[in-house]
Amino acid sequence: MSTAVQKFHEEEAIGKTYDWQIATRLLRYLKPYVRLLIPALLFTLTLNGLNALQPKFTQWAIDWHIVPATQAAAPTAAAFSGVLWLALVALGVRFVIFLFSYFQTVLLNSVGQRVMYDLRSELYQKLQRQEVAYFDRNPVGRIMTRLTSDVDALNELFTSGVTDVLGDLIAIIIIIIIMLLMDWRLTLVTLITVPLLFAATTWFRKHARRGYDLVRTRIARINSFLQEHLSGAQTV
Repeated sequence: MSTAVQKFHEEEAIGKTYDWQIATRLLRYLKPYVRLLIPALLFTLTLNGLNALQPKFTQWAIDWHIVPATQAAAPTAAAFSGVLWLALVALGVRFVIFLFSYFQTVLLNSVGQRVMYDLRSELYQKLQRQEVAYFDRNPVGRIMTRLTSDVDALNELFTSGVTDVLGDLIAIIIIIIIMLLMDWRLTLVTLITVPLLFAATTWFRKHARRGYDLVRTRIARINSFLQEHLSGAQTV
């Protein structure tokens, strides 16, 4: 493939990692489905809160029952009964988490699929109104990549990206508050690793962008190759 042809089939660079103007434009597709999105967000916040409280059951079992039993401060039978009840409560919480996860997944995927339907319909209508010169400037592979791979990436954003970021943020806040209440000195020592994690995340994000840009380019080339050669074979 010549350099000119290869450049013609190249995908444009992604550009900035975050573009708030584009993000705001994408959020308008969620507006018709706010009634489904709000319960999904509530499920997400509840799930992260319950998951953050899971280690507390182990702490309560040790502090309230196991340690007193080993120090002969409480009967062994009572300690066993207390641990058993805590285990049953923890199992019940896990069951609630399972139910909430199910409904959260159903709601998020429903919103994501409806948003993708609206977006693909709008893109299709937009393509129908383009002039012939547009298809001369843009190869079929690039257009197909925009309509398939890029839209699927947006589906991931709508179904899991936004809610996961918000839910993880709430979970981190809850965990830090619990740790500060337990031992603020040990919490500060633990948070020393946060700058290292931030640096590693920044490094990974930059390299992931390059990899994703390369994948988009290769997919566009493959789509162009298949479309042109299959169409040419049919013509021949």
